[in-house]
Amino acid sequence: MAARGSGPGGLAARYATALFELADDQHRLDEVATDLTALKAMIAGSDDLRRLLRSPVLTRDEQGRAMAALLEKAGLGDLVRRFVGLVADNRRLFALAPMIDAYLARLGARRGEVTAEVTAARPLSDRQRQAVVDALRRALGGKIALEAKVDSGLIGGLVVRVGSRMVDGSLRTKLRRLQLAMKGVG
Repeated sequence: MAARGSGPGGLAARYATALFELADDQHRLDEVATDLTALKAMIAGSDDLRRLLRSPVLTRDEQGRAMAALLEKAGLGDLVRRFVGLVADNRRLFALAPMIDAYLARLGARRGEVTAEVTAARPLSDRQRQAVVDALRRALGGKIALEAKVDSGLIGGLVVRVGSRMVDGSLRTKLRRLQLAMKGVG
């Protein structure tokens, strides 16, 4: 039986904890968070980068060189570049996105923030983002860190996820429920 915490989630948490403690010792928590957020956006926006991170064909050196060049060109800080280099050397790039999420979650917990992932059919305006943050603050209390995503398949409405809780107010889900209800009538 595998040791507890040996899955990708445990792996990501261990790496994130090491990076968090190093950044904390150097008083660079916010700088690292900014760099990791930029890297997370690059991963989300590039199929090629996601393939690079998961490729079993590329050697660790090839992956490491590719990531080093990308991060340098993006202007990310030395600490994040060295961290990603270590992750590449250890052949753990497949877990880089969960490592970033774990770091940001740990930073948010230290600040007393609750992270809310909001998915909408179209990008939210600043006014809409603020309205969502205000509504979540009233419902949950405390500071809210909003992570907005776009999924045009929702048609309209929002899907809000806070921790393990999710509220799906998307038009797509409402139409599916209506469709199921109509099948039951016939």
